[in-house]
Amino acid sequence: MLPKEPIPIAKASRTFVAGLEKTHGRKLRRFLARRLPQASADLQDLMQEVYLRLLRIPDTEAIRNPEAYLHTVASHVLHQHALKQAVTAIPIEPDDIATALEASFDTDPYTQVQLQQKFEALGIGLQQYSPRAYATLLMYRCEGLTLEQIGNRFGVTRVMAKKYLIKAMTYCQQHMQSTE
Repeated sequence: MLPKEPIPIAKASRTFVAGLEKTHGRKLRRFLARRLPQASADLQDLMQEVYLRLLRIPDTEAIRNPEAYLHTVASHVLHQHALKQAVTAIPIEPDDIATALEASFDTDPYTQVQLQQKFEALGIGLQQYSPRAYATLLMYRCEGLTLEQIGNRFGVTRVMAKKYLIKAMTYCQQHMQSTE
């Protein structure tokens, strides 16, 4: 892959962003930190992204209220970060769900009944929460279908089938954490 051409940045843009950073840098850090407490490691990256977007503005003199514009750009960066985290963060693999529930597997009939009840409660809860997510998990886990095949059955795209699977796995993980 060829490296991207650097984006030419006007001196006025650099001066504008440097001034914003000097006068509103601490406010921006607090703004991002309040809205992103669980991912403080990403704070510097998000601040840098905000400033990079500001550097790309060709006509900085057209901005009437720089502080408001800074917060608007920061809000957009936060929103895109949240979307990226939601799509890419798969907390648990489908195979791990069964493994986690079977971790306490024993030959004791009482333990086997408890395990079966956990599976049933999980299934009933997921089916009530989202029937499509429930069906997707069953097709993926029990029938061994691919996301493409599941999407075809539902008449949706592979991406939508993946979202159903993520929704099911997230529900299962939260249910397992709440019952522990």
